Amino acid sequence: MRNKSVVSEGNEIQIAIELINLGARLQVLESETSLSRERLLKLYKEVRGKSPSKGMLPFSADWFLSWQPNVHSSLFVDIYHYLTAHTDLRGVHALIKAYRLYLEHVQVNNLEPILTLTRAWTLVRFLGSLLQTVPCTRCGGNFVTHKLELNQNYVCGLCRPPSRAGKLKKPSFAALVASA
Repeated sequence: MRNKSVVSEGNEIQIAIELINLGARLQVLESETSLSRERLLKLYKEVRGKSPSKGMLPFSADWFLSWQPNVHSSLFVDIYHYLTAHTDLRGVHALIKAYRLYLEHVQVNNLEPILTLTRAWTLVRFLGSLLQTVPCTRCGGNFVTHKLELNQNYVCGLCRPPSRAGKLKKPSFAALVASA
């Protein structure tokens, strides 16, 4: 049996509660805290009133590259990079703060959030190994792309939207970037 500080355990529980409230899956909680699976299950049921969803986490990096998810993923990554560059936030604390700012930005612009906390967590883990950000040659914004792609003269999905892009009933995504 190892000795554990009550304060550090309280901090871990607080982080787990924040992640649960933001919609994190159990695997994210296990990865970001040192609490036991049984304790996390009990905490999840207490906070959400139900058992966590089962199944594997999203794994494909390709999801982040389709048009609409790419815009939201790129917005989140820009917020995350800004926070880690200009504040003392790191790790799970930076993830939580960046995700809350992403949700706030999307809601202020009357858009549906596309990126879940679990996908945001996965995205942060993929950055550097499978994914990177590349500046658009037209607007200058940074967008998520595959790390091994040739991204010379990259043009983002906002500057060159796909033909199906106008078929949405929600406000345009140009408003999302314009207000950033």
